[in-house]
Amino acid sequence: MGKPPIRFKVPDEVTQLVRGLHPDLKRKVRAALDRLALDAEAGKALQGDLEGLRSLRVARFRVIYRTRTPRVIEIVAIGARDRIYEETLRLVSAECANT
Repeated sequence: MGKPPIRFKVPDEVTQLVRGLHPDLKRKVRAALDRLALDAEAGKALQGDLEGLRSLRVARFRVIYRTRTPRVIEIVAIGARDRIYEETLRLVSAECANT
């Protein structure tokens, strides 16, 4: 028997964003998720306030994610590089305030 498959946990907002992307960019995001399924550490580890998260480059976009368990990858956000880190910090801060 092989390993159980990787599961992705994706918020509804991220799903909607991906659905609205240009087909070429959507294809690249899908390829990035396939890459993560093979190697959860493919992205760069983030530091500072975003420690514990990783960022994977997809053209001008970044996929921000974290590994919850060895088989579950949570996609936190996807967005343009110029604003994704600020948006992710806002999301993570709101998440911490709600717990």
